[in-house]
Amino acid sequence: MERKVKYDYAFKLECVKLVLEKHYSCNYVSTQKGLNESNIRKCVGFYRQYGDIGLLPRKNQSYSVNFILKVLKAIDKDLLSLRDSSIKFNIPDSGIIVKWKKDFANFGLVGLLTTENYRNLDNRPLCLNYYSDAFSVKTDEVLIKR
Repeated sequence: MERKVKYDYAFKLECVKLVLEKHYSCNYVSTQKGLNESNIRKCVGFYRQYGDIGLLPRKNQSYSVNFILKVLKAIDKDLLSLRDSSIKFNIPDSGIIVKWKKDFANFGLVGLLTTENYRNLDNRPLCLNYYSDAFSVKTDEVLIKR
């Protein structure tokens, strides 16, 4: 079953071209095309970073714990906004990052382990104290085993 695409590639490209080539504001384009201004800004950002590929629809992805931690560290270290971090790391929706931040704040590294990530551990223990400096995890020797 395919994921429903709200705006097709041609429509997104048309909106991006209006902003970048015709120098229309995102607000004006959003009013003319009938979509939210933040969607226009997101499309423009992905287009600037990744070109035409940034506007193509994506399939659902699962992210490794190491990738998630890399994103969270970059947000803290570089003071990235949600939109900037989603564009920088090619994450289609900033809501995913919000969930990661919430899960990490509430449950620590264990909160980031989805079923897919847990399967990716390949029976190797994941040591939390490796990440303790960057995120102030208060554990010395915590191992998560499959």
